[in-house]
Amino acid sequence: MHPKILELGPFTIYSFGFMMAVSFLIGNALLTSELKRKKINPEFGATITMIALLAGISGSKILYLIENWEETFADPIGSIFSPAGLTFYGGFVLAAVSIYWYMKRKGISFLKIADAVAPALLLAYGIARIGCHLAGDGDYGTPTNLPWGTNYANAIVKPHSALREYFYNHPAEADAFHYRLSEQVVGRDQFGTITVFDQTVLLHPTPVYELLICALFFGILWRYRSRMRDEGTMFFWYLIAAGVERFSVEFLRLNPLYFGGLSEAQLISIVLIIAGIVGLRFNQRQKAAHA
Repeated sequence: MHPKILELGPFTIYSFGFMMAVSFLIGNALLTSELKRKKINPEFGATITMIALLAGISGSKILYLIENWEETFADPIGSIFSPAGLTFYGGFVLAAVSIYWYMKRKGISFLKIADAVAPALLLAYGIARIGCHLAGDGDYGTPTNLPWGTNYANAIVKPHSALREYFYNHPAEADAFHYRLSEQVVGRDQFGTITVFDQTVLLHPTPVYELLICALFFGILWRYRSRMRDEGTMFFWYLIAAGVERFSVEFLRLNPLYFGGLSEAQLISIVLIIAGIVGLRFNQRQKAAHA
């Protein structure tokens, strides 16, 4: 893994920040293109992107701090400024609320803008996930023997630490993947100790999976965008696609399980899928009523 891309004296470019910037630049270009196609002032694109950037990062960090409240209280400054720790759904909610408020002030339909944003948001999210992959911030998955399994020994969050609870709940896998080797420290970097286990275990590169799924769904939405003429239709399909993507990948992630053996992200994904389906049904009924 490569948490840092470049160091020039005191100046450091982190892979996560770099990929985040790339994702927003690509998202802004796609959004501007859609606004022009929909005959909406394209200058809104830069403003919406900036709102999404600021509110998205803030909301992501806030939800992460709430989810990990014990760590937050133990080291509030370290938790706030840690290079790891962003939860997408927190950013999504705060960004959506902020953009809604801005659009209401401008007198423009939120759903009309949401339709233009949806494809760009889906692809930008997938690209930003590569930043998580390069940084190794703990968003990787469970151990695997598949040929594309990835080693995260140089990650910000070391596997021996991230997998501790997982192996506690899966003792058979702890033996199979030799978790006992996590007691043998062989080195250290600025992010913590490196063990033999870290150097040998291969994990599912779930951020890469997310990019591939997001790219697939983006291609579908982008191809058929001109056919989705009813206001809100594109956005509702985005909610379904985003929900399905995250719900599926979560089965390979290390997040804690809650109600029904599902993670928090999966429960939120179900809400998004239901909201998307309800929105599409509402549009269909509205169209039938007008007909």
